[in-house]
Amino acid sequence: QVQLVESGGGLVQPGGSLRLSCAASGSIFSIGAMGWYRQAPGKQRDLVARMGSFGRTDYADSVKGRFTINRDNAKNTVYLQMNSLKPEDTAVYYCNIIVNGMDYWGKGTLVTVSS
Repeated sequence: QVQLVESGGGLVQPGGSLRLSCAASGSIFSIGAMGWYRQAPGKQRDLVARMGSFGRTDYADSVKGRFTINRDNAKNTVYLQMNSLKPEDTAVYYCNIIVNGMDYWGKGTLVTVSS
């Protein structure tokens, strides 16, 4: 069994920063791409950022220049540094990791950007 545990969400004022973490644990033989998605109320789940096994990154246009994704392969962990947060960044953020060739999702962590 493989589990993903997210942390770092919360309430922040516009212009503030948050760092999300997601650690994979369990019977892990290989880790592939790691990424973050988000889902705002009444909307579909969309890609925020993704990093491949060899470091290639993709970002949603709306977060480019503000968010940075990083991974620590030794810890099976992916991070999302979020700066200059805006109210429209409010959503539940889900991590997604390819483990042993299979797709795993975290349970989600709520990020609320509000004054």
